[in-house]
Amino acid sequence: MTTPSDPSYLANPPSACCFTGTLHAGTPRGTVEDILSIPTYISRPTTSNGNIILYLPDVWGLSPNAKLLMDGYAAAGYLVLGIDYFRGDPISNYRRTRNDPPPPDFDHPAWLAKHFAFASAHVLPWAAAVREKFGTSPTIQYACVGYCFGAPFVCQLLATDEVSAGAFAHPSRLTEEHFVGVKHPLLLSCAETDGAFPPELRRKAVDVLQREKKVYHVQLFQGVSHGFASRGDLDDPYEKWCKEQSHSAIVSWFDLWLAKS
Repeated sequence: MTTPSDPSYLANPPSACCFTGTLHAGTPRGTVEDILSIPTYISRPTTSNGNIILYLPDVWGLSPNAKLLMDGYAAAGYLVLGIDYFRGDPISNYRRTRNDPPPPDFDHPAWLAKHFAFASAHVLPWAAAVREKFGTSPTIQYACVGYCFGAPFVCQLLATDEVSAGAFAHPSRLTEEHFVGVKHPLLLSCAETDGAFPPELRRKAVDVLQREKKVYHVQLFQGVSHGFASRGDLDDPYEKWCKEQSHSAIVSWFDLWLAKS
């Protein structure tokens, strides 16, 4: 059995830092529909740029945080679809704040294994079903963004021609093969303090991207930790600023590369 210290990883599997965070206040404006029998949050833009973002959530699933982030991408002109590969069983069912311990009988490894197996088998078919439903004409371009648990699936999609660009924030469970396999531009939004993607592994990942001549960009935010971009403390002005800068940079990245496609 692999562990977080397994040298094959360039971003460690989810651990304690991935299960903590803060739920954000706000009223999501999207809807939930089933696509390929998987609950999918859909946020539609008021003024569309014609392009589509596939959203791969962290372990908090389709939380208010995730829905509000997707609404933010929709406000930038994108149709956004977020997959609930936890199927109503996110970590927020067991802990709702960074100081809220899980039930003493909660089996983190079993929970992770169950949902990672499902996500690994279903993200690509779900993405194909989205493309069938919403279009694949030359004028419709796709991008993908993932947070923590979602990062491997960003790389999985970037290894295909289903998307034109991708991004992830504070990733987990990535190997060298994930970085070698990407065929399209990748933005990495990173925290200075990150147990899943610490400096030594982040540097190795960048070395792989450079060696393989991939198109990439790295953001590094000082003074924040794993989870800042999706479940950070918005009562902290600096942490809120970092979260917003991460989001706006991802929008800008997609604006650039989808326009070029």
